[in-house]
Amino acid sequence: MASSPVSYRPGVGALLLSALFVTAGTLHFVTPTFFDRIVPPWVPMTPRQATVISGAAELLGGLGLLHPGTRPAAHWGLIVLLVAVFPANLWMAQDPPRFHVSPLVAWGRLPLQPLLIWAVWRAGRRSPGSR
Repeated sequence: MASSPVSYRPGVGALLLSALFVTAGTLHFVTPTFFDRIVPPWVPMTPRQATVISGAAELLGGLGLLHPGTRPAAHWGLIVLLVAVFPANLWMAQDPPRFHVSPLVAWGRLPLQPLLIWAVWRAGRRSPGSR
């Protein structure tokens, strides 16, 4: 008797994370000026380059979470991305009015970063039925 392949559908958490990252990545291209402004001056590329690279990484990572074959790379890529963009969040929190955001939003993003890393870690675990 031949075994049937396991059909895998992403769970609700992976779907929500995917939607979050695809939306955020899309916003990098739709409204790049906001993202350009929050790139710290010491980043070794232009703000627009950083915006395009991080936006593309969010799009690819978010989509990659949806398929078991791409999930491991997406999982690690998004974790690296979340660590890499944390300095921009710190930069924004130091002077929220400069970036046209409320202090609550600027400082509120900081504790969310580790939670997002944890959620991505969980979403990147092996899919059911994988060996």
